[in-house]
Amino acid sequence: MDNTLLAELIALGLLLLYAASVVAALEAILKSRTSQGAIAWVLSLVTIPILALPLYLVFGRNRFDGYMEKRDQIESESLALLERASGSIRGHLVGPGESTPLYTSLFNLARMPATTGNRVELLIDGEATFASLLEGLQRAQRYILFQFYIIRDDALGRELGRVLADKARDGLQVYLLYDEIGSRPFHRSRLLRQLRMSGVHVAPFNTTQGYRNRFQLNFRNHRKVVVIDGREAWVGGHNVGDEYLGRNPDIGHWRDTHVHVHGPAVMGAELAFATDWLWASNGHLAIDWDFNGAAPGSSEVLVFPSDPASEYEETALMFLQTIVAARKRIWIASPYFVPDSSIVAALQLAALNGVDVRVLIPDEPDGPVVGLANWSFTRQLIPAGVGIYRYQGGFMHQKVLLMDDSLAGVGTANFDNRSFRLNFEITLLVEDADFAAQVADMLETDFARSHRVGPADFANRPMWFTLGMATARLFSPVL
Repeated sequence: MDNTLLAELIALGLLLLYAASVVAALEAILKSRTSQGAIAWVLSLVTIPILALPLYLVFGRNRFDGYMEKRDQIESESLALLERASGSIRGHLVGPGESTPLYTSLFNLARMPATTGNRVELLIDGEATFASLLEGLQRAQRYILFQFYIIRDDALGRELGRVLADKARDGLQVYLLYDEIGSRPFHRSRLLRQLRMSGVHVAPFNTTQGYRNRFQLNFRNHRKVVVIDGREAWVGGHNVGDEYLGRNPDIGHWRDTHVHVHGPAVMGAELAFATDWLWASNGHLAIDWDFNGAAPGSSEVLVFPSDPASEYEETALMFLQTIVAARKRIWIASPYFVPDSSIVAALQLAALNGVDVRVLIPDEPDGPVVGLANWSFTRQLIPAGVGIYRYQGGFMHQKVLLMDDSLAGVGTANFDNRSFRLNFEITLLVEDADFAAQVADMLETDFARSHRVGPADFANRPMWFTLGMATARLFSPVL
């Protein structure tokens, strides 16, 4: 090829690259949810487009194109189903303003009402969680909805898989949904092939689906939801893998929490699953949506799903609302503690107002960058009186919230920017004094196994540690 022609082609390629980077920079200005993120992307796209443009295509966008339309479709259909239902569930609905004031905003964010008449069981650690789940799967008579971020082809995965396969062979409708990135090894596993051969409906949640999403690897469907016959559901922090039972010697004890709910609130978990299934498979669930059971308890439950297709940062606003509404205490347990500035300010203000603010995080975080970011935010919160506890009884993975003496939340959302903006999450908010007391007792036990961080923990730290904290904080929007 002529050198002149080659030079012209290179120049043309660079011109197109720069033009595409400018377009991406304009999109970042218009669509980034934070000014810091917009500035960072614009500067990198304009100065080093050859590196920044591919990164932006993969990690830059925080809106999940196409999912909003699918979500709106299934929600409109579900409302129509609710109107046509027998009416049994409608007697359990709780409207905005009928309970605590904070429910008004949470109802609007969740896009569904709370329900009364539920029975909620707290499941502490893997043995209790998977024993309850296996018993529930055996009870199934009509259908099973089974969704996890991570599913492994190991002893636990095969044990659960055998039950799902047996139920499918018995004629039940069994739907299994997993995240294509979180469960990448499962995608090619023998267990998956066996489940499909048994009649289980299987679909990966594919976040690269659609023209605009084909480069996107940044979104995750982090939900863990199991529904049996529309009458009981499980939601929480566990995934399907032997390590969640403490069987991995490199990790040791796995501290996690799940919740088991019976009653009309289960329909909220079904709707979240149905929306994800519609996106993943472009199909609907062949299930009976009507709730005809009697109210098995007295707990008020709001199923709170969130996703990156929404107009609002729903998980962040949910945490923010509970923090500012707290009058006695706000306790938060999360394996990832990388909040944004508004959450930090709310925690500081709550503590300065005399609220008992405590945050429980692992003593050994999942990765050095996350660990350094944790220390950075810890140093900022301690002077205001926020108690930061580093759990030392194993790896702490639970996602739990406790506000005052009546409201508790258990779900999949971490206390970080990824759950706030990029992940599909689900949390069960339970308004019940007895359940809140159980959560308080559980967290008190966890605090007793933890070290409360104080100023002495920052004394005599080397310069690289201080620099590392500052650097890790810069990456907090994508951690």
